[in-house]
Amino acid sequence: MAWTPFPYPEASFRYTQESLRAAWPELHGGDREPFPTHPALVQAWIAFHAGEFERAARLGLDVGVNGYAVAHKAICMYANYLETSDKKKLATFECVAERCERQQLEQPDNPAGYYWHAYALGQYARGISVVKALAQGLGAKIRHSLDKTIALAPQRADAHVALGVYHAEIIDKAGAVLGGLTYGARKEEGYRQFEQALALNPDSSIARIQYARALLMLEGKKKMAQAVDLYRQAACCDVRDATERLDQQVAQKELEEEKQSG
Repeated sequence: MAWTPFPYPEASFRYTQESLRAAWPELHGGDREPFPTHPALVQAWIAFHAGEFERAARLGLDVGVNGYAVAHKAICMYANYLETSDKKKLATFECVAERCERQQLEQPDNPAGYYWHAYALGQYARGISVVKALAQGLGAKIRHSLDKTIALAPQRADAHVALGVYHAEIIDKAGAVLGGLTYGARKEEGYRQFEQALALNPDSSIARIQYARALLMLEGKKKMAQAVDLYRQAACCDVRDATERLDQQVAQKELEEEKQSG
């Protein structure tokens, strides 16, 4: 398939091996990935942060299972933010989820194999409708993979964000009673996960965006002021790479839409 180019290339997003190592703790505050030892994976991460998602994915996949973390992050960020075809998005997320299931067998202690499995299935579920996905049993798979991620890497802020999203979306689609009894989804626990994510990664724009969405999904206008404040914070977060730039664009769009509707 033809990959849509990243639309906001900036020189500051293009790291060298040395500058990447120096910036690594800030760039990876959300996933806590270790700095790569394989030269091709260093280049893959450099490509990822610059917004060269196709190159990052190919370099990662060429290395094999040890390159899946960067490959899957690149593929998922591309599909989520830049792919315009819904059909291609679904196929992409399905493919990532299947590859993660093989990774889990080969690397049962690697949290990336569970996190990207949950992420891909979550995006796939949204694509086919959460209600349909729950009927297919995807909710339990997503929850299992997120719980496993957090058990293996409790400091992985992005997994806490994803678990917060899980609680919010289940309650929104299944209702508080059914969501709680069947899927263990609870509103306050979802909020706690977002707070935990922000405690672990205070500069995260995506944690703020998803927290705001959850508040509006579950509380509506009652929490509008808090949600708008979170979107404003997200729009003002430091932008250090391509994905953070795309997150900033999302926050700015949400603020613009709120301004127009208000």
